[in-house]
Amino acid sequence: MSRTHRLFQMMQTLRRLQPPVTANRLSDEMGMSLRTIYRDIEALRGIGAVIDGEAGFGYTLIEDAALPPLGFEDDELEALVLGLRDVAVIADPALAQAANSALAKIRARVPPRQAHRLQHAVLDAHRYAPRPDIHVDVSKLREATWDEVSVVLTYTDAQGAETERLVDPLGFVYLDRSNVLMAWCHLRQDFRTFRLDRISRFVRTDNSFRPKRVPMLREHLERIRCDITTSAEPRTRSD
Repeated sequence: MSRTHRLFQMMQTLRRLQPPVTANRLSDEMGMSLRTIYRDIEALRGIGAVIDGEAGFGYTLIEDAALPPLGFEDDELEALVLGLRDVAVIADPALAQAANSALAKIRARVPPRQAHRLQHAVLDAHRYAPRPDIHVDVSKLREATWDEVSVVLTYTDAQGAETERLVDPLGFVYLDRSNVLMAWCHLRQDFRTFRLDRISRFVRTDNSFRPKRVPMLREHLERIRCDITTSAEPRTRSD
């Protein structure tokens, strides 16, 4: 890891963790010696970062002089807090961590009054039904989706039958009780959704389906919307 990248990572860690952050905590989080932590804290201070605290008491990032403040209306900040906290609750572990990191970045770049408002927001997000455990690295599955390459899923259906499916991953939907992958299934020759908690493993292939993902995703979503409308019609007429 280069020194520049290391200093950047330390800034991100100071933003993400609840202050004050002890040198030992920084050492554990970044996998570095205490000597390196102390030296990098001083290096950050030398280039303009305002970091309060000292060894034995912990450190608090007060201000990052290298970053200009962001301009948000108060309601925009409330929306960001609620949205990111909801992602932290419903998403896969990698995306949940990214949401917390993004929230810390925003807090570091807004003016002090809004940073206080963001830190102590009146909005929060909770789900009473916990997200089912996911056993695969969804960040890698998202990467394959962006790269528009097919993957082979090992999937267990609702009846407990395990199959292998070659699919073209199109996108993800985070529902109240489960997270699903939208895909084109080569076995069924049709669009299908796969619950992430029922995928036990997957293998990325070299088969590219670029540039079909966006139009296929639009068609898949349109079919879902049509299905929802059709299934709701009898209830609408009976009301």
